[in-house]
Amino acid sequence: MGKKKPMSHQTLREKVGTLMRANMVHGYSNEARTDYYYTKPSPKTYPFQFFWDTCFHAFILCALGESEMAKQHLMSLFALQQTDGFVGHIIYWNNVLPGRATDIFQSRPGLGVNLFKTHMSALIQPPFVAQVAARLYEANRDRAFLKQVVQKLKRYYQWIAQNRDFDGDGLITIISPFESGMDWKPTFDPVLGFRSRKANWQLFMKVVSVDFRNFCFRYDLKKIRKHNYFRVKEVGMNTVYIQNLYVLASLCREINDPDADDFDQLADKALESLIRLSYDADKGAFLDLYGPENKKINILTPTIFFPLAIKKIDPSIVARVMASHWFNQDEFAVTYPMPSVAVNHPSFNPDSSLFLWRGPTWIYLNWFLHDVLRQSGYKEAALHLVETVKALLEKSGFREYYHPFTGKGMGAQNFTWAGLILDMVDERT
Repeated sequence: MGKKKPMSHQTLREKVGTLMRANMVHGYSNEARTDYYYTKPSPKTYPFQFFWDTCFHAFILCALGESEMAKQHLMSLFALQQTDGFVGHIIYWNNVLPGRATDIFQSRPGLGVNLFKTHMSALIQPPFVAQVAARLYEANRDRAFLKQVVQKLKRYYQWIAQNRDFDGDGLITIISPFESGMDWKPTFDPVLGFRSRKANWQLFMKVVSVDFRNFCFRYDLKKIRKHNYFRVKEVGMNTVYIQNLYVLASLCREINDPDADDFDQLADKALESLIRLSYDADKGAFLDLYGPENKKINILTPTIFFPLAIKKIDPSIVARVMASHWFNQDEFAVTYPMPSVAVNHPSFNPDSSLFLWRGPTWIYLNWFLHDVLRQSGYKEAALHLVETVKALLEKSGFREYYHPFTGKGMGAQNFTWAGLILDMVDERT
């Protein structure tokens, strides 16, 4: 038998489009008095509207030429925005309970009986939304929409800056592992008092206890800051925050909004602190920090590369980080990159597990790091990430994550994130 013909780009687009339409939800909320549109990351496993997933879906929809639907997704995400600017990381539309019993501890304080109505969580997630707005504006040049959404974005990023910069250094602090989007990321183990190894029920209890204590404190951020049981400046979260502050500044300038310089200054301050506090020159890596002392967590995950996506990073730092880790077979140079923790770390588990982000390859990482490589001049490495995603889809279809050595698909099925491949190969980028 001859070699199987690779999937054409048109076939790939059709498969992504079919999956997105199959997972899409449209309804009406009496509580919010609005129609809503969103796409389930996976029909059974993740049926709710998630913050960063909605951003990913907007990028995918724009790559499919469906920017109007992407716009509906973004507006649904901000439909419940509080007057102070806050938007939760999960929106539960119309009389639903969290998918996992312990997720109730992520609920906003005082929710009570309203738990059975449309509501959102008390946590945040990586804030990609300014980039989404920029992509939408690029697609349709709708200035009226841009003016409308920029006001929402300004309030949202101002809330983050005012409420999550615990130490006044411009960097934002996450108060739960789930806020990073990388729920069981091994860098959180030392913060939780869990000895770095394969995850088990003890780690589960330690992570859930974080949300339980936040819940008991009614998500009072001043109390949470004071008690200092989980205060992490996660590199991935802060990279996305900094990137999007710069993008928001540019969007403000596009509509002559006077706050543009303020967002640039917020970004500059955070970037200076990220380099000064998080970058370890000896190890050639950006490391997560915890506690008011900003203790470095010497565990290598793909987020050590994330700040390289920020255009103002010194090229010498880019070269140092790449040379030290990208091509290292003991760390990240595997058959199907990018593993979610270095292969030589004790926590590495490439197989399917309840405890995510501890070994398998996730399409999100390839998507984000593709941009890092592309703008840093590593064109062959960037192309390899694209080909990796295509190969994974050919081999295992649309899955939540994949085995970094065999390419076996694992986790949730009919998972939408693989659709980011369309954004990776978009000629515009």
